Amino acid sequence: MSQRKSYAVGTGMFIVFGFAALAYLATQTTSVVNSHQGASYMIDAQFANVGQLKERAPVKVAGVRVGQVQSIALEPGKDVADVKLSIDKKFNQIPTDSTAVIYTSGLLGDQYVGLQFGTGKNYLGEGGHLVLTRSTQPLEEMLGKFFGAGGAADAIGGNYKVTAHFTNVGALVVGAPVKMAGVAIGSVSDVKADPVKLDATVTIAIDSKYNQIPDDSAAAIFTSGLIGSQYVAIQPGGSPNSLKDGDQLVLTQSAMQLEDLIGKFLVSGSSSGSSNAGGNGSSNNPPAGKH
Repeated sequence: MSQRKSYAVGTGMFIVFGFAALAYLATQTTSVVNSHQGASYMIDAQFANVGQLKERAPVKVAGVRVGQVQSIALEPGKDVADVKLSIDKKFNQIPTDSTAVIYTSGLLGDQYVGLQFGTGKNYLGEGGHLVLTRSTQPLEEMLGKFFGAGGAADAIGGNYKVTAHFTNVGALVVGAPVKMAGVAIGSVSDVKADPVKLDATVTIAIDSKYNQIPDDSAAAIFTSGLIGSQYVAIQPGGSPNSLKDGDQLVLTQSAMQLEDLIGKFLVSGSSSGSSNAGGNGSSNNPPAGKH
């Protein structure tokens, strides 16, 4: 009887400790622990996608908590989310050109807002606004980055669209990044065949802050790495006039197919080999009249 009683007590203790452990983990992985104390000031940022970000989620700089998410609301008349951040007053030297990014803690953890400091000399204060933001990334975009696609920061301030014609777009898809000097400045918004010119018309949306791109610039389709995704690269020209909404990029370079590259390599090797063989043959033949 005593052995059965001790067994029952041990089982009960195990269940109690199990529930206690679950309760502790629940408080550590939710916003229960994200309580904010002390004096603070309010700033706001707008995101195209907040994912699973919740109120009271932490705001961090270099992994250190500096505040929390105060509220999340849809901006009236716009398809962007307005997020208000409550920042501890002791962290009062955040540059105005800093970037707010939504991150995820670990693989399946909660989301939080990370602040990446800018280089400006002015600092955010009560009612300040973070212009530069980067939204949470769906799994598809993360896989795209793994294969070299890359991505641009959200163009909350608007964009302008220009078109370009290519004889071959390869595997270019809508949503592919548009880069200049390796930096993403926009994305491909449309790819369609032109029934008259019998080529491909690509529409690209460029962030409005990049409004000084010369109108004689060239657009080329490149591939990230050896087997990565394709993107559009803008190569600036020298014109004093800048691109405007609705303009067309006349100078373009189409996607290079792997078969073309291999063919060029083989033709180049075969040509050099033939010339070397011809040269050796002529040098080995004795001059006429020497027999």
